[in-house]
Amino acid sequence: MATSASAREEREFEFSDNDFSRVRTLIYEHAGISLSPNKHDMVYSRLARRLRERKLTTFAQYLQLLESGNGDEWQAFTNALTTNLTSFYREAHHFPILAEHIARRARTSREPVSVWCCASSTGEEPYTIAMTVTEALGNNPAARILATDLDTNVLAKADAGVYDLDRIESITAERQRRFFLRGSGARAGFVKVRPELRKLITFRQLNLLDPQWPIRGPFDAIMCRNVMIYFDKETQRKILEKFAPLLRSDGLLFAGHSESFFHTADLFKLRGNTVYELAKKLNVQVRHG
Repeated sequence: MATSASAREEREFEFSDNDFSRVRTLIYEHAGISLSPNKHDMVYSRLARRLRERKLTTFAQYLQLLESGNGDEWQAFTNALTTNLTSFYREAHHFPILAEHIARRARTSREPVSVWCCASSTGEEPYTIAMTVTEALGNNPAARILATDLDTNVLAKADAGVYDLDRIESITAERQRRFFLRGSGARAGFVKVRPELRKLITFRQLNLLDPQWPIRGPFDAIMCRNVMIYFDKETQRKILEKFAPLLRSDGLLFAGHSESFFHTADLFKLRGNTVYELAKKLNVQVRHG
């Protein structure tokens, strides 16, 4: 919906269509995120906080600061525009499929099971993966989970593993007891992920647009859910081309419910329920990093 003139007059800072266009260009060039034209209000709301923090009076000043190459502000800019909607067991149909897949792999190989969650956000997804792995393989499983995200703020939250109690209300009571510690006293109303679950995960910042990823495969599964919707088709293909050699020949790629990779059918084919497998079995696993 277009912003009305009266609404714009009430704003603390002027935010012209040209300013918005520059923001869209900068976030696309820096992070590959394609902001739709109807995100004008959202962008204003999130970046106005940065102007206040920097004690700037115009968006033109702020954009000049970015274009001057200020590294700290680039990170804050990216963090501000990154959407981090997540929850434990989001799109729950994926996790029984993951559990069956890694259990089968563990029966046929002595190598640790490996999963990459490439949109960690505040940690709910990688911790759900860790719970799934533990339930499938038993306590202290031979497994490694890599969790990456572009946003350093949410990675810090994920690394801490502390959540409001209401964040785990949808998790069964049995899982709550097994995987979380409840706070008391000053920490009442909070829960913390148990250490044995936390140790399965390595959190790391990563921009999927970086030319090289400091990541070593192969992975049994890559969870890339609700990420590709922010990229155009060309960018999606570049990322999927780099995913393919990092997966085991029988590995699985999990996508979000509103995402499809039919335009890259030469790389991945649909297995079902937004789960993909390699279109061609690769004989050699390429390692990045």
